[in-house]
Amino acid sequence: MSSTDNVIAIQAAEADAGRRLDRVLALHLPELSRTRLKRLIEDGYVTQHGIVLRDPSLRVREDQNFIVIVPETDDALPVPQPIALDIRFEDAHLIVIDKPAGMVVHPAPGNPDGTLVNALLSHCGASLSGIGGVRRPGIVHRLDKDTSGLMVVAKTEAAHHALSRDFTARRIDRAYTAFVWGVPSASAGEIAGNIGRSIVNRKKMAVVAEGKGKPAITRYRVLRAFQRHAAQIECRLATGRTHQIRVHLAHLGHPLIGDPVYGTRSGRSVARIGPTGARIAAFPRQALHARLLGFTHPVEKRSLQFESPLTADLWELTQSLERL
Repeated sequence: MSSTDNVIAIQAAEADAGRRLDRVLALHLPELSRTRLKRLIEDGYVTQHGIVLRDPSLRVREDQNFIVIVPETDDALPVPQPIALDIRFEDAHLIVIDKPAGMVVHPAPGNPDGTLVNALLSHCGASLSGIGGVRRPGIVHRLDKDTSGLMVVAKTEAAHHALSRDFTARRIDRAYTAFVWGVPSASAGEIAGNIGRSIVNRKKMAVVAEGKGKPAITRYRVLRAFQRHAAQIECRLATGRTHQIRVHLAHLGHPLIGDPVYGTRSGRSVARIGPTGARIAAFPRQALHARLLGFTHPVEKRSLQFESPLTADLWELTQSLERL
């Protein structure tokens, strides 16, 4: 612990009994978002009688005493890097980015730099430092590395808290354009299935049995069919789980074109059609684009909505599908 770290003592009240630890801390520390507090717990910054508590879902008892260490943020920030950003909106509270495919959102093992966070730190400067946590400053939600499209990033702790709350309460409007193998039999529908770690491959997510994983709901509608080979669909999220759209569509039997994890065996018949089919089957990333993002401004309380056109590679994929 550094001498500049902020150490906070909290005693659970009667009303806190039975609540999750991260929720109780959020009630006592409204200046910090629940997302940040959850990360502090998982990173070992919350203790009780000297014992480190790492489970955010731990149920609290009345009169329990907790010590929360809020570390100094400046020392642990990722390095700012001058990387070009496609900015759709920006003010003092938040920034909306159209993320390209291939860009990782935040530093992680294997991707220590060149990420959206590195670019944001360079663009926003010190104002972004530590917002929502030192490792993922400003990040409210994520897109996979090879998913393109719209993201909102908080520039203040208050905005981070409000946007995180709205994501949790499902008050954020999100629509994705996806290109899948085959054509769903129903032109519109809802895919419901808990998502958790695959028991076969721990690096993958999967639809798991009831009572395991986390509940997940994806609503879809078919926008266009390319004979019986493929379809362009719109997906809307009622929840936000890791790889949710990718997992749910694969579970439906219509994995994303180009998905290297959940659609590896798909497209073989198309690849045999000819050069065009082979080009489609070799599409180098999951064909998924975050097309629409709508939310209420956390300070001004006005509705904001943004749309992103198809990327060049997805436009070319569409033209190839039309030629099948």
